[in-house]
Amino acid sequence: MKILLTGATGYIGRRLLPLLVEEGHDVYCAVRDPQRLDFDVSAYPNAHTVQADLMDLESLEALPSDIDAAYYLVHSMTAQDQGFGTLEEVCARNFLSYLNRSHAKQVIYLSGISNDHNLSPHLKSRKVVEDILASGEASLTVLRAAIIIGSGSASFEIIRDLVEKLPVMVAPKWLKTRCQPIAIRNVLYYLNGALGETQMYDETFDIGGPDIMTYKEILLAYAKARGYNRWIFTLPVLTPRLSSYWLYFVTSTSYQLARHLVDSMRNEVIAQDNRIREILPTRLIPFGEAVNLAFQKIEQHAVISSWTDAINGNMDRRMLNQIQIPKHGVFVDERVRYYDRDPHEVLENIWHIGGNRGWYAANFLWKIRGVMDKMVGGVGLRRGRRSDSELFPGDALDFWRVILADRQQGRLLLHAEMILPGDAWLEFRMGEDEQGKFVCQRATFRPRGVMGRLYWYSVLPFHEFIFPTMLKNMIEYRETGQLKWSV
Repeated sequence: MKILLTGATGYIGRRLLPLLVEEGHDVYCAVRDPQRLDFDVSAYPNAHTVQADLMDLESLEALPSDIDAAYYLVHSMTAQDQGFGTLEEVCARNFLSYLNRSHAKQVIYLSGISNDHNLSPHLKSRKVVEDILASGEASLTVLRAAIIIGSGSASFEIIRDLVEKLPVMVAPKWLKTRCQPIAIRNVLYYLNGALGETQMYDETFDIGGPDIMTYKEILLAYAKARGYNRWIFTLPVLTPRLSSYWLYFVTSTSYQLARHLVDSMRNEVIAQDNRIREILPTRLIPFGEAVNLAFQKIEQHAVISSWTDAINGNMDRRMLNQIQIPKHGVFVDERVRYYDRDPHEVLENIWHIGGNRGWYAANFLWKIRGVMDKMVGGVGLRRGRRSDSELFPGDALDFWRVILADRQQGRLLLHAEMILPGDAWLEFRMGEDEQGKFVCQRATFRPRGVMGRLYWYSVLPFHEFIFPTMLKNMIEYRETGQLKWSV
């Protein structure tokens, strides 16, 4: 079959894509930024990329019309407060316009369970998208899920943050709300199995795992699976707004996502229609086992996708194409260091920066900077990185975003997503000249007004303290841990 896959760079899409390709389907990935698709298309002749933006109706002209089916795996939950529901509606209507001129017989949409009354804005917007897609000529198959448990999912990472960082939790009352979590493997099985299944045309199905639990029970079950003892106390005085700030400061989520999640957590999300279990029978993975499976991927450094792969709303998407750093009207801190060791080992050290390994110098200062960023509404350091060893354009890396990751040329370029009075880039470039092999480390800052200039001069003393040591340690670091880091 010829299939269009939207959201191919998202958490679900990046995991579904290899499954579809392996089954021999011709898959066309609709992406806004082809550079963000780290899937090796050349390894699969039947996988293709098409550049299209669902917010831009004209760009959808580039999508193939002779498709048999389409997956709609797009949502705007991380958008700013001003109307993410409106964004979802615009995207859905534009996509419907494309579908109606295509040959598609089926469109599959992953939605949220919405059986409760007085739905949150997030769940309402999902329902609106369902209604829009259902009005088209192609048959609609809707799969409604609660929270998804798998390495890299937003729900899983928030649960992980809460349990692993807080031995005692004073939590909001929404922890008493019930939900029905489902393992990512079961979600992918249903998404794959629904393709071409005529019994599922023009039908809506709830999908859930075998366990119905309160959010408090989920946190305690996670703790049990990981061997932790945790104590949780709920307080009715924590309002939705305070709960959002609580979730934002404790976990790696953005404030916008925290706000939408808290709003949704007042609704029970329990599967009421289990017909799909008869149409696509499979073993449903219990919550504790799903947690253990997720950690197998994490420990093997095999996390395929993460919720943080979505571009931050504060970053201009054109940055992904802006490979050359601005040269005019900027401040620059450039360091060059020569070395005498295997360049491959140095390259690996560069590619392991951030996340679990840290920043090679004064990690406590980087953590303080991350906390300061969270205090003013930034992303902080808690996002970490999707993989300890691999980097691709578009990846989140603590409070940076990967713009370019070229192993062959030995060049890594990061753009800052922390709250700053300007734009900042950090670049590492390997090279060789008549003096020998070297690494060039270049920090570039384009200030915004007087505050931007004051900011740059205020951090200069820290640059003199951190950057030389950072470059030295990054070059000299050895996996054996024998190197004693300076600072």
